[in-house]
Amino acid sequence: MTPEIIPFEAEALLDWHELAQAIRDGHRRPRAQVGDTFLYREPDTLLSRSAWIDGMGIAVKTATVFPENPADHVPMVNGAVNLYTDDHGTLEAIVDFHLVTKWKTAADSLLAASLLARPEADCILIVGAGTVARSLREAYGAAFPKARFQVWNRSPAGAEAMAAHYPDTLVATDLESAVMASDIVSCATMTRSPIIQGEWLQPGQHIDLIGAYRADMREADDAALTRSRVFLDSRATVLAHIGELKIPLEDGVLTPADVLGDFYDIEAGAFTREADDITLFKNGGGAHLDLMTARYILDKWRAR
Repeated sequence: MTPEIIPFEAEALLDWHELAQAIRDGHRRPRAQVGDTFLYREPDTLLSRSAWIDGMGIAVKTATVFPENPADHVPMVNGAVNLYTDDHGTLEAIVDFHLVTKWKTAADSLLAASLLARPEADCILIVGAGTVARSLREAYGAAFPKARFQVWNRSPAGAEAMAAHYPDTLVATDLESAVMASDIVSCATMTRSPIIQGEWLQPGQHIDLIGAYRADMREADDAALTRSRVFLDSRATVLAHIGELKIPLEDGVLTPADVLGDFYDIEAGAFTREADDITLFKNGGGAHLDLMTARYILDKWRAR
């Protein structure tokens, strides 16, 4: 069987709400088997992530993350997603890496926000102004069409360029005051040390953390975690792998019991909030989510 090649142009067929629902539905299936391999050559990273969901198939996603690439006008993240059939393990499709990553990452956060953020949220802050931050602006814009958006970035020029690209998006010049004034704070940076401070958080907020993907990376400090009700997309791909939770767990700041749920707990009612809760969600973006997203994209491509 010749595998189908799904280009980035398939994006025109996709819908944020549909994909968030597809991810939720995927977690009603048997629990995914996942395996991650990380190789490092500072400051660069090679990630190989694989997932197998009985009845859905197998995905293997290989990604290179070279933080210095933008200086040479080369994308920071590159890779490929191979999708294999569940029945015979044959290569079914090669799906554009950037398409899968963009839609998987933002829909992951969108599903969590649909359950944990206040539905009347009207001020949303995006921290960061890179490719992921822009996909978050699109996804949150679809889910909260009446919301006002701000963007903060270490480089004001990056924030200004992003704000100019999207309507109803303003540049935030002071991170602390922007966080304090926002109903939802979605953070997608490459920082290694926390930039979101717990003392800034306000009752009723939802904090969405995307950027940290290595064991030595964090975006929020200990106080942010201890003041919040903490949720994840997957315990299996976050707790022992990503510094956002791995470090405070090793330091005794948190215990595993402080993590109140992952996406496999949604149907049991674990993903809930009270009006004044501060909810904090760590988007780890495991390969099982790439599998669910790639399958959704392939289905849409075939139905076009």
